[in-house]
Amino acid sequence: AEETYRAIEGRIAPLRAAGNELQQRQHSLQMQILKLTQAGERSRERAAQIAHELQELADQSASELRQKQEIAGRMEAIRANMAAQQGEAEQARHQATVQEVRLREQRERSQKAQHELQEARYFAKTCAEKIADLEHNLKQIGLTLAQLEQTLAQNRDELAHLDDGPSKGQLQEVLQQRQAREQALAEARNALEHETFGLNKLEQERLSCEQKLQPLREKAGELALKEQEARLHYEQWAEQLRGIDEAPLLLLLENGKAKPGALQNELDRLNAEIVVLGAVNLAALEELSAAQERKAYLDAQAKDLNEAIETLESAIRRIDKESRDLLMATYDEVNRYLSEMFPVLFGGGEARLVLTGEEILDSGVQMMAQPPGKKNASIHLLSGGEKALTAIALVFSLFQLNPAPFCLLDEVDAPLDDTNTERLCKLIQKMSQHTQFVFISHNKITMELAQQLVGVTMQERGVSHVVAVDIEEALRMRDDSTIAA
Repeated sequence: AEETYRAIEGRIAPLRAAGNELQQRQHSLQMQILKLTQAGERSRERAAQIAHELQELADQSASELRQKQEIAGRMEAIRANMAAQQGEAEQARHQATVQEVRLREQRERSQKAQHELQEARYFAKTCAEKIADLEHNLKQIGLTLAQLEQTLAQNRDELAHLDDGPSKGQLQEVLQQRQAREQALAEARNALEHETFGLNKLEQERLSCEQKLQPLREKAGELALKEQEARLHYEQWAEQLRGIDEAPLLLLLENGKAKPGALQNELDRLNAEIVVLGAVNLAALEELSAAQERKAYLDAQAKDLNEAIETLESAIRRIDKESRDLLMATYDEVNRYLSEMFPVLFGGGEARLVLTGEEILDSGVQMMAQPPGKKNASIHLLSGGEKALTAIALVFSLFQLNPAPFCLLDEVDAPLDDTNTERLCKLIQKMSQHTQFVFISHNKITMELAQQLVGVTMQERGVSHVVAVDIEEALRMRDDSTIAA
């Protein structure tokens, strides 16, 4: 017996070593699966992050493309504007010439108006002096007329007091004096009327000069403003002409094939387009260059990201393929062992694992069992004992997939009847050839299967005692006692 025991121990030792090695391989494979799963999760998260960054880069690239198109449009407008400036230069020269001619005309009219203004002022001054002289003469004539009227009145009084005896000579002398004085009075009245007429005429001429002088003053002011405006226009056109290349204009002037009317229409159209375009952005070329550099940088980054994404996607696909193959192989192996274990425990029937989805990496697993004499149903529809046996069959199937040198069972036979317990014990006894089983049980049938019993009793409250019983030793003692008897 000892030799048999040692022989069994010698056979068990390499099996245990192999079991340990297999357990280590199982642990290593589980760690690899865990690492691969974690790497897959990180890869998916990184892929999602990269997809988000790519979306942002795509949006930014679209924005850059829109800016580039806008800048290209603006550049095209600038080119059109530069082409339009060639025609505008001719207009500028023409306008400058016209403004120069207008400026000369304005200066001439201004000088003429200044001369007329000076003449009008001199004439007004002369008229004022004449009016003053006439007023003085009129005043003197009025005094003389008053003196003559006074003298005439005195002469009339003297004539009335003359008696009839005066001599004829004195009377004749008095009449002559009277006639002379009346003639002088008439001449004075005529002179007064003439001077009054002249004064009225001069007053009318003065008023007429004042009326003529007012528009001349206004015209002189307008001419001064126009002269200033023309000078400003002339300076602006001259400034624009200084910034225009004359070579295309000279070539255009030498050709001289275009008609003035068509050129004027084209010039008007280009001017309208220039007004619509608004101010020219002189920094557009620099902005375009910066945008192109930014786009090249973003394109390089996008290329690197695409390559990284392709690498990650390739790794994810490889990991998914390996995981899928490994899971599918494990799934098939478990189903194969389950199809063997289930009939042993139930005395017939069948059971299998069913995927709840098409993709094994994402789907769940459902247990379908059909005990003998019953329909195929989910494990949830089975009785308590059937559920326990089905669970034991699944556990043993997984155990067979990657056997361990040691297995612990804790009252798995509690819900089973005697028949099912005996089947379980037979299966455990068969598997114990490769695995050491330790189980906790209160069932006598299960206890009979054990090679070593360890009982725990409580003879005193709160104090546990362990009682170990070697079944083989007990059997030998029984046999010895039987032989001795």
